[in-house]
Amino acid sequence: MRIAYQGEPGAYSEAAALRYSDHADLIACESFEQVFAAVAEGRVSHGILPVENSVGGSIHRNYDLLLEHDLPIVGEVQIVITHNLMALPGTRIDQLTRVFSHPQALAQCERFLRTLPHVKVEATYDTAGSAKLVRDQQLAGGAAIASERAAQVFGLEILRPGIQDFADNITRFIIVSRVAEDDRAADKTTVVFSLPNEPGALFKALSVFALRDIDLSKIESRPIRGRAWEYLFYVDLPLGRHDPRCARALVHLAEFARSLRTLGSYPSWKSREAAPASQV
Repeated sequence: MRIAYQGEPGAYSEAAALRYSDHADLIACESFEQVFAAVAEGRVSHGILPVENSVGGSIHRNYDLLLEHDLPIVGEVQIVITHNLMALPGTRIDQLTRVFSHPQALAQCERFLRTLPHVKVEATYDTAGSAKLVRDQQLAGGAAIASERAAQVFGLEILRPGIQDFADNITRFIIVSRVAEDDRAADKTTVVFSLPNEPGALFKALSVFALRDIDLSKIESRPIRGRAWEYLFYVDLPLGRHDPRCARALVHLAEFARSLRTLGSYPSWKSREAAPASQV
């Protein structure tokens, strides 16, 4: 198995990929777009992408990219995110003038950063990439917010561990592939649909699930490009699409939805964690 992830070695996406498969061959990419391209072109078998953080919310770009590519979701991973402030060895916190990290990481450490009013906060493309930047440019007054592994990889010293605002800082990642896998073990399905712009349309859409006692574990709306004030709705259902309730609900929804697409039916992380080691 070859898994593409966004970021440098030490990125949280790398940790999530190893959590999904500890024997996988990992390929680093600079952007989310490059992860999708690597899978689509067959250079890797799978790609891993963050889609939601329990503190910072959704990573909208990856929802948009799911729609742009015909790559089914085949799994998911959840990991606890622990952010650390790191700098060149021997640096003191009172010597810092700049702190670098990904915008999501900066948002997740907002309270701590407010205790450093003399420091300029600068957003970068990656947490581990920020650590690499400090190392490569030997930034005496620079620091990065990244994982403990990133500090080890790039030879930085952790000045403050665990600086995230909330202890239950969890990120959910999805796994995409070129070919849908056997979904008989699936207990989660992700769909995206659009609706006519008329009164009660969303109520009718949600009712197809409520009438069958199907919970929605997530619902996310995204604007439809080129059609102002019209939206796509991404929904996670805690059922595999082979389940009769799920299948009937989607058939019902298709009767009045303008568009409907199943993005994947796959084992949830909860079920994967509960499975015997021989089945993972």
